Amino acid sequence: MKPMSRRLFSMLALTLAGVIFFAINIAADTTLTTERLDLTEKGIFTLSKGTLETITSLKEPITLKFFYSKKIAAGYAQTAAYAARVRDLLEDYAALSHGKIILEEIDPEPFTAAEDQATAYGLSGAPTDSGDMVYLGLVGTNTIDGKQVIPFFSQDREPYLEYDITSLIYRLATPKKPVLGIISSLPLETGAGGMAIALQGHAEPFTAYKELTDSYRTKMLDMDFTSIPKDVDVLMIVQPKDLDPAQRYAIDQFVLGGGRALVFVDPLSEVAARSAGGNPQTQGSNSSDLPRLLHDWGVAYDPDKVILDRKLAQRVQVSLDPRDPITIYPAWLHLTQAQFDARDQVTSSLQTLNLASVGAISKAKGASTHFAPLVTSSNEASLIDAEAVQMSPRPQDLLGSVHPTGKPYVVAARISGPARTAFPDGPPAGDNVTAKQIKTTKAINVIVMADTDIFDDRFWVRTQNLYGKRIATPFADNGAFILNAVENLSGSNALISLRTRASNDRPFTVVQQLQAQAQAQFQQEADSLQAKLSDTESRLHALEQGGSTNGEPSTGTALSPAQQTEIAKFRADVASTRTQLREVQRDLRKEVDALGTFLEVVNIALVPLLVAAFALILAILRRRRRARAVPL
Repeated sequence: MKPMSRRLFSMLALTLAGVIFFAINIAADTTLTTERLDLTEKGIFTLSKGTLETITSLKEPITLKFFYSKKIAAGYAQTAAYAARVRDLLEDYAALSHGKIILEEIDPEPFTAAEDQATAYGLSGAPTDSGDMVYLGLVGTNTIDGKQVIPFFSQDREPYLEYDITSLIYRLATPKKPVLGIISSLPLETGAGGMAIALQGHAEPFTAYKELTDSYRTKMLDMDFTSIPKDVDVLMIVQPKDLDPAQRYAIDQFVLGGGRALVFVDPLSEVAARSAGGNPQTQGSNSSDLPRLLHDWGVAYDPDKVILDRKLAQRVQVSLDPRDPITIYPAWLHLTQAQFDARDQVTSSLQTLNLASVGAISKAKGASTHFAPLVTSSNEASLIDAEAVQMSPRPQDLLGSVHPTGKPYVVAARISGPARTAFPDGPPAGDNVTAKQIKTTKAINVIVMADTDIFDDRFWVRTQNLYGKRIATPFADNGAFILNAVENLSGSNALISLRTRASNDRPFTVVQQLQAQAQAQFQQEADSLQAKLSDTESRLHALEQGGSTNGEPSTGTALSPAQQTEIAKFRADVASTRTQLREVQRDLRKEVDALGTFLEVVNIALVPLLVAAFALILAILRRRRRARAVPL
């Protein structure tokens, strides 16, 4: 082939390759719009099963209006990138819905009707340096004038982006919300501050309660209720206090009549104590129980016992000393997937729960119901009197009170199957209910948890005010457990798989276990040395100020030889004790530091050595291959 012909052939081949490349891109863009390759460990960029079920079950069209100030946000790279992520996700929803989701993108430029529309919908704008507002929100509407709004897509909630959008669609697709009846002595509507904060105008409902009101029609029953409203689908009982027999009878008949119940009791409710002003002498008022009812549902529960767990203890700050500021608090538990029932819909997708001063429940003797644990402690746990925790001892003291039994304790369980009434002799005296009493049933459906601090925001969520709107970002799945349980009991599981998939708790479990074991082993010695040091320093101070030693009075003007000798001895004791205390504190961290050093060696030295070894082997293999290819 002549040089000119070869050059022309090459140009034609390159042109044809370019045409094929662009044709493939165009075809892929039009036919593979919903295809993604998600290489993340938990598939956080892949739409979950719950989302797909929600989309495919749509019966009526839903319109999603995506408000994004594209022109104004063009100068803010981070906002523009996140907006593109939101848009791509919304386009996936629309593509998978086969026309049931209508997506509209609107650019609310300043001083336009579109901006007025965004404001009227309740969207929040982020101010810019120029004074203009950047809108990045979503408005969903259905065919019966229903409306749901995400005021602003905060990047802090990016892990929950899919859940926020899917739950918006779900609420539009199911306009008739189930009714959730609530019996509670906790100030769910005003938050931990209670009525005192509410009167000051600073009340904020607990985040979990706020999410319940978004998803359900909630009915807060008065504390003097005498019956459960007939339209209640699920009854949630939180920290029940002073319920009279007639009220317990109403709950009994509701459950036996097919009603589903979610019950939270607590041997020591810290959120109740905070709401009441935190009086440590009122332990009895901070515990709760459902006498007779729990037992006849097949649940054994001691309202005076709290679980201490050495393995699951949360880390808390107890000192301003930078050398030893953190310790573990066995009354506050950080539970992970190993403590959840992976087969139950309520707990199968949970990642973490942060609980405080929890109780233990078990199957009652002779119970006819089925008792299925949902949440348990570790096997390094034991029980302690709630009063001992209530009086606020040091975490180190509580740690010494843990005497592991070798078996886990149940914190939450599902109760199902046949049950009998807690009132076999008929309604309590004075009850004016005329309906015929239900004495037995073949199937109750109840979930019981021995903790109410699960509602306390400080244990699981961070809240901030973003452009006039309250934004909540969870760091644990407390709220997810509550909503999952209510949703499951109400007969719908569509959103359960989404609530917790964003959680990415990756604790250093080996390090935490080493720290707990070391602290349990050396803490008593450290406390003894610290007490000795304090006593010696106080006696030394007394001598230097003109005190007495061995019963010998001081003259007040000059120290006697015996006193001077005693002072020298005390100073030597102080120095020696401090040295021993430093050694014990060093022992507390020795194994953790050794593990850290090992990991540093692996990361700094071993990995490069492995890469170098691989490169050397590859070079040797190539040289041998070339040697075999050389003709003789």
